[in-house]
Amino acid sequence: MKPTPVLEIFGPTIQGEGMVIGRKTMFVRTGGCDYRCSWCDSAFTWDGSQKAVAMSAEAIYEKLKEAGGRSFNHVTISGGNPAMHPGLGELVALLQEQGIETAIETQGSIWNDWVKEIDEVTVSPKPPSSLMKTDWSRLDYYMEELRPRKEKEVSLKVVVFDESDLNYAMEVHERYPAVTMYLQVGNDDTVTPQVEKLRDHLLAKYEWLTEKVLQEERLNGVRVLPQLHTLLWGNKQGV
Repeated sequence: MKPTPVLEIFGPTIQGEGMVIGRKTMFVRTGGCDYRCSWCDSAFTWDGSQKAVAMSAEAIYEKLKEAGGRSFNHVTISGGNPAMHPGLGELVALLQEQGIETAIETQGSIWNDWVKEIDEVTVSPKPPSSLMKTDWSRLDYYMEELRPRKEKEVSLKVVVFDESDLNYAMEVHERYPAVTMYLQVGNDDTVTPQVEKLRDHLLAKYEWLTEKVLQEERLNGVRVLPQLHTLLWGNKQGV
């Protein structure tokens, strides 16, 4: 059994992003990422400011039960990039045995076969504002591997900060037109402790993004979301 580096286990809470938005869930946040996005709101997963603990699948499950009791039947595996950890396959299998559904978000850069077993996979390639470069061949492989799954869901999500990101989102949408796509407002202030101030700022950005999508024929069919947990709790960690 290969242990997984875990930074935090928390919940129950609600999922604030992507196709699972609003879903009651527990979170397992892993350490480590192969990207260094300029605006990352979880940089503590890779910048060394917080230390991860190596945990077995059984230990993670016990912590989930300790935190959530009987008040959950869904677990979100987050990061960083959780798809870089092969040991998570054991956790996914254990959760399935317990009748617990799973979700994950990854940028589609590192493949592990256990990703196929996740109930709800959000693939979130990073736009130009991240200062990361998309490896389209890897992303193509990811989407092809996930395409034939039955009774499991896959979606695309692009975080949008500006016009360049919006153009990138159009490119992604046109490359994978059969996959449901979500556009989400990016949080460009990850340090302010003032929830009300941040909420007003992000709602204004959400209005801007919505108007842009409504005017763009190339974005017909996409869904536009806020970052729900940020509207509720601001930049607070562990919620």
